[in-house]
Order: sequence, then structure tokens, then C-alpha cells
Amino acid sequence: MTSDPEGWFDDAAGPVVRPYAMTRGRTRSSSEEKLDLIALVVAEDRSEGEDDGLEDAVFPHTLSPEHVDIVELCRAEPMSVAEIAAELDLPVGVVRVLLGDLLDAELVRVSRPVPPAQLPDERILREVINGLRAL
Repeated sequence: MTSDPEGWFDDAAGPVVRPYAMTRGRTRSSSEEKLDLIALVVAEDRSEGEDDGLEDAVFPHTLSPEHVDIVELCRAEPMSVAEIAAELDLPVGVVRVLLGDLLDAELVRVSRPVPPAQLPDERILREVINGLRAL
């Protein structure tokens, strides 16, 4: 390190990969499916005859290390999009693009959160709470 306050310290910072490099410049997923922050991602089960490793996946030439990391994380347990981003220390937008690639390759599946129209009305929930308090 030098004593020059205006010097660049890239070597000390370590390797830096810009998010657009991980997604090949894409900002949106090729998959049309909307990936909410709380949507759960589950790795697809491999058939018994296939190798357990992702090296022999259907699209081996398109899988980056980040794709493999996502599948391995979701193979252990279902994770939300936000949890995956936090675990891999990647921006959510990058994770959404990578998940779109994995959805297209059928290596993961996404279960959506309950739509707001199917949630109970707030008024009903307040009445239940008031009824419980009255007991």
C-alpha cells in the first residue's frame, strides 16, 4: 500500500465482479414469471438415473457459479428470493435474473405467496382479536 491518499487500492479490495457481468447485461429475467421477494424457491429433484452434480445438467454451458450456488442453497431447504440474495451477498435484481435462467432450465421451481385477494379481510381479523380479548 502506498501513502498516496488518492491512490487506488484495487488489489487490497479483492476481486470485484459487476452485477451486469453476472447477468450478461440483462436487467430482466427471460422467464415471464414474477419473482416476489417472499416467493419460495425449491430446487427440482434430479431423477434417480442422473448424476447428483450440476456439471451434467441439461444446460451446462449456461450455468455460472452463482447459478450452481442458488441451486445448492435451495436443495438444502426452500428459500425466499430475499434470503437467497442475502446469503449470496448479491443484489436482488441479479438474483431474479439468475432465477429466471434456472426456471427456464427447469432446475428450480417457485411457489408464490398468497395473493392479497385471498387473504382474510383486516376487519375480520380485528373482530377475531377483539373476541379473543373479551374471553
